[in-house]
Formats: sequence, C-alpha cells, structure tokens
Amino acid sequence: MAEICQICEGAGLRVVQRDGRQFAEECECRVRERAARRLGRAGIPRRYEHCSLDNYETKFPSSHRSLGAALVRARKFVESYPLETAGTGLLLTGGIGVGKTHLAVGILQALVTERGASGLFYDYRDLLKQVQNSYNPQVRETELQVLRPVFEAEVLVLDELGAAKPTDWVWDTVAHILNTRYNDRRTTIITTNYSNLGPLGTEAGPRGTAVREETLGDRIGERMRSRLQEMCVVVEMQGEDFRQKIKRASFA
Repeated sequence: MAEICQICEGAGLRVVQRDGRQFAEECECRVRERAARRLGRAGIPRRYEHCSLDNYETKFPSSHRSLGAALVRARKFVESYPLETAGTGLLLTGGIGVGKTHLAVGILQALVTERGASGLFYDYRDLLKQVQNSYNPQVRETELQVLRPVFEAEVLVLDELGAAKPTDWVWDTVAHILNTRYNDRRTTIITTNYSNLGPLGTEAGPRGTAVREETLGDRIGERMRSRLQEMCVVVEMQGEDFRQKIKRASFA
C-alpha cells in the first residue's frame, strides 16, 4: 500500500499563502510521481537506473581533470535548459570506461526531475537492429513507427554512436535521425568512443602498419560528423577505464 503524503494527505494539492491570500498549488508528491512516470517511460537500462550527476565520481585515484570539467558542463546544461540551450545538445567523447553513459543518463534524469522534461534513452546498435527488424514482413511495426519516438523525443540520449559497422544503410539511417532532430531543434545527447575527427585516411608507419585509430568521421561519415558540430557542444573526457581500474566485478 502506497504511503499517504503527509503534506497534502493524498489530495495532490496543498494550500499556500502569498501576500495575505491563500492559493491551492500542486503538491510536491504529485510532481515527483509525474517525474517517476516519465523516467519509467524513458527506457533507461536497469544497469544505469542508479546513475545521477550527484553520484558521478571525478576524484578517484588516477582520475583525469577532464571528468570534473565534464560534470560542471553537465550541471550547467541542466540549469540552462531549455531556454538558453535552445535545442543544442551534447556530444560526449572519450575512451571506454570514462563514464560517458553515466553522465548522459545523469543529465537525462536531472532534466526529467528538475526541469520537467521528457526523454528517451537508446543504445545506437539496438536502435539500428530495431529498424532492420521492421523490414521483416512478419513484424507488424514499420520503420516509421520505430523511429517516430526517436524523432519526437524532447530529449534523446543516443549511446555509443558509431559502434555499428559503417555501411551506406547505417549512414543513411543516422543522417535521417540526426537531420530530423536538428531541423526540429530537439535536444540530443550523444556518447561515442570515437575521437571527434573526420575520416582522414589511414597513415602508415615505418613497417606499413596502420597507426591511426578509427574516428567518428570514419564511423558515421564526415557530413554527419560536421552536422553534430552544429547541433551539439563537444565535451571531451579522458582517463583510464574506470570499470577496469576501480569497479572490477567480484563475488567478495
């Protein structure tokens, strides 16, 4: 049985006084319940449900100063939303395990609970698989039905951009998603393990081996990487793999 709010006694409204007059306004319990429903519909994976800006760690041994700067940028983004951000999103770049997904989910959670926004979380690879699956004649859901929530989400977190093998179809699908959200001025928060560089071509070392790692431009195409520079503020995160260094799984 749900606990009855001690402030409004379950009515959902409370009486407040301003300038000698009484007013009825929405109780905090109803605001929290509405935010909880929006979070429930956001599709945040269970592994990341606990992630918030408050528990994002930046001062562990060997941490890089860019993590603290990224957290400051994230808090400022939440405070500025939506008037000052005006549809501009964030592109979080960095190696594996530096906390990009944690920070992105923390921003989404804060926007929902503190700013009254609604949002949606999608793993880039899972989204592409859902779109591909819609081509199966035995599946009732069409491509447009899969993508409509992605197009229309007030805030979209797109995790692991570039993780799928680049093909013409992948590039076209990414272009469709990003261009639609760009044109509609909707906020997109993106994480990627790839550096924010264009496809410069492979450089060879003395023995003919490749020395340049793949970039975001290699994975999604330079045209879409360029578009991201218009629709997102780039936040670079550096450091060691936090999961390997600090939080390695254990039965202890």
